[in-house]
Amino acid sequence: MSEQMSTSTRDRLVSAVAELMRVHGYSAITVKQITAAADAPMGSLYHHFPQGKVQIAAEALRSTGAAYIQLLPLLMDPHEDLRVAVPAAFDDAARTLEETGWMNMCPVGTVAGEIADSEPALREVAAEVVRDWIDRGTTYFVDRGVEESAARELIVAMLAALEGAFVLGRTLRSAEPLRAAGRTMAARVESVLAEREGSAIDR
Repeated sequence: MSEQMSTSTRDRLVSAVAELMRVHGYSAITVKQITAAADAPMGSLYHHFPQGKVQIAAEALRSTGAAYIQLLPLLMDPHEDLRVAVPAAFDDAARTLEETGWMNMCPVGTVAGEIADSEPALREVAAEVVRDWIDRGTTYFVDRGVEESAARELIVAMLAALEGAFVLGRTLRSAEPLRAAGRTMAARVESVLAEREGSAIDR
């Protein structure tokens, strides 16, 4: 097997398990389902991931997490004012949720909640992904002029609001939770920016 084909098989396996976890969670999927979805022989999974399902799930969480955080600048950079950018990101998420028929948007959040007590090693991988989101989000807001401690609090609140709103939106089959969360976060951004501007005037 060529190195190119080997890499392709590995990537297909990771993509397959990420999609299966998005739809079904972690516990419900099997190694057989993963290899079938990836169109790969069973032996290839254990060749690339000797520890089996836990190892490939960890890789899928990391790769999915790295891709998802890229949505932050993608959705917000077009808006110069953060007061507009933050609720616009929630509105975009609300539209996507509606247009995909209430699809589960984030396998990381889904799996993290499911395995928090049953798979400690995988929970730590999910925590690693979320910590990376917080670090990258903090840097993003700092680069856009928010003081560091306020930037960290802002991204933590934003992630919590998004994940919670996704759950409520899928349960209710409604975009209302995302749009309500966006308005609430917009108010928080307004407060953060007003405080920053007030401090600048005082100096």
